[in-house]
Amino acid sequence: MATLEDVAKLAGVSKSTASRALGKPELVARSTADRVRSAAETLAFFPNRAATALASGRSGLVAMVVPTLENSFFTPIVRGAQIRANESELHLTIVVNGVATEADAEALRLLSRQVDGFLIAAPKGNDATILDICSLKPSVLIDREIDTVPSVVADTEGAFRALAESFAAQGHRNIAFIGGPDNSWQNEQRTRAVRGALADRAELSEFGTFDPTFAAGFGVVDAVVRSGATAVISYSSAISLGLMHGLQARGVRVPEDIVVSADEVLIASLGMSRAPSINVDGELLGSMAMDRLVAQIGAAQAAAHEQGRQGILGVSSEKRERLPVPVLWT
Repeated sequence: MATLEDVAKLAGVSKSTASRALGKPELVARSTADRVRSAAETLAFFPNRAATALASGRSGLVAMVVPTLENSFFTPIVRGAQIRANESELHLTIVVNGVATEADAEALRLLSRQVDGFLIAAPKGNDATILDICSLKPSVLIDREIDTVPSVVADTEGAFRALAESFAAQGHRNIAFIGGPDNSWQNEQRTRAVRGALADRAELSEFGTFDPTFAAGFGVVDAVVRSGATAVISYSSAISLGLMHGLQARGVRVPEDIVVSADEVLIASLGMSRAPSINVDGELLGSMAMDRLVAQIGAAQAAAHEQGRQGILGVSSEKRERLPVPVLWT
């Protein structure tokens, strides 16, 4: 098995220079770093991760914090972040934590000693707790915006506004909105968008708050029918699916009698026409968030090197980034 000394000999440098070239390449000439890296690859030498972390001040590990693994919304986001992490030679670990209580915060404080940064999806977490965690390591929020913290958000607020406006333009005069979880940041944005779009244009019947589940949609069927709504905008596709099944069980045709919004995959799987879909590219959202985090980590490392200390939060000139979310009609 090759050793660091073997790498140094092949590269024609001292052992200490080889160590710096592999652990802190910015401290040596680029040609030297390239020569040492080439020698390491030739000899199939892989530095001990713990030793490299001590030398560079980085662990090569980043954490993605999600409130649950049961919501399929997060699955493509995790996949996109994982792909980008691999391309950046980082290891991604998934942590289930709502970032809402002191116990949640303490768990993440302990984790911050082991990771280089956080991707945080905390739709119901309180601002103070999230800011506390984001002050510890470079962090990027996913699908949530808080001043001073970099974030990447799917612009579902804009999509819900556009959908509501489309329904009103098509002549729907009674439109229902089924809201999402209580204290959810995205639910607040979507509710405000729908209300604003339909003001003085159509009667709005609001139902909720609900968890984004099939059962929630199925359970609100009677209320939606009684409201006289001819179009429904729901917080999530899981709610939409439950509502559609419940309506059809009552003999209400979807979308002929009541149009219900969902995502493109659900609409296609049900073979529906004349139905709107709101489509979040979760994989791209996760990829964008990881790109921002890698930039934050790099900025923090550069600042630490420049000032001779660590723990400096990298700051981006553009903190907020919104991913456009299209509304499609089949």
